[in-house]
Amino acid sequence: MARKVAIIGSGNIGTDLMIKILRSTNGALEMAALVGVDPQSDGLARASRMGVRATSEGIEGLRRLPDYGEIDIVFDATSVRAHLQHAEILRADGKLAIDLTPAAIGPFVVPAVNGSGHRGAANVNMVTCGGQATIPIVAAIAQVARVPYAEIVASIASRSAGPGTRANIDEFTQTTARAIESVGGAERGKAIIILNPAEPPLIMRDTVHAFALSEDEAALRAAIDAMVARVQSYVPGYRLKQAVQFERYDAARAALVPGVAPGESGLKVSVLLEVEGAAHYLPAYAGNLDIMTAAALRTAEDHSRAL
Repeated sequence: MARKVAIIGSGNIGTDLMIKILRSTNGALEMAALVGVDPQSDGLARASRMGVRATSEGIEGLRRLPDYGEIDIVFDATSVRAHLQHAEILRADGKLAIDLTPAAIGPFVVPAVNGSGHRGAANVNMVTCGGQATIPIVAAIAQVARVPYAEIVASIASRSAGPGTRANIDEFTQTTARAIESVGGAERGKAIIILNPAEPPLIMRDTVHAFALSEDEAALRAAIDAMVARVQSYVPGYRLKQAVQFERYDAARAALVPGVAPGESGLKVSVLLEVEGAAHYLPAYAGNLDIMTAAALRTAEDHSRAL
């Protein structure tokens, strides 16, 4: 049986997610409503044209819908501040909230890493676009070796960074760093985001630098390749930009890496990624937004089976 879902937030992310749900062919989800606060938003107008109910009265407008009680899952594509309010209401109403903001109230979910976990939670968090792109790689490395430190750099087109992204830059770095550790398995994580003003806009690029206490390049490369394939199952535009790079660290140099004990050595693993969007609603260069909506869709489909 398809689970009814609603989306709060009629901006780029919410609208793209709506289109992905409508295009999905597995029958797990039924699009019930798109919710916004701006009656003139393109997202709400598009929803109406596509036969989806639209309300510009925010979460209270959603709650007044006659079939609100039948809606099982609510995606929140608004902002950290708004989600802090929405989360309490949705929890009280018995809805599963899938949070696409960096509010991080609920546990982090990255479908390729822990998509089957946290079923039964009232609120799950999709981390950030940079987290969805890079945490799988950190997790793959951590499957093979201890990872004392991992650092990620997410570079996105300035045009694809809307008001919500810009307002949440601090939360982006903090939330991503926490998830690199708690989901990716690194003992210490760091995240950097770059808004690239280049014209024409560039496709999202992500770089992972991780220190692995291993010298087994073949095992590390195999784990990374397998993880890339797992992410591609729901984000087809996700790919390695070039071959995985390895740099050997002797004990003296390794001592400069946070968390590495004297005498330990290993490999610095550098992974360069590119994320091209599916262009369902957003331009193809906006892979940062596409990977968030694709991951949220996969998470809802996974959780719908447990509801």
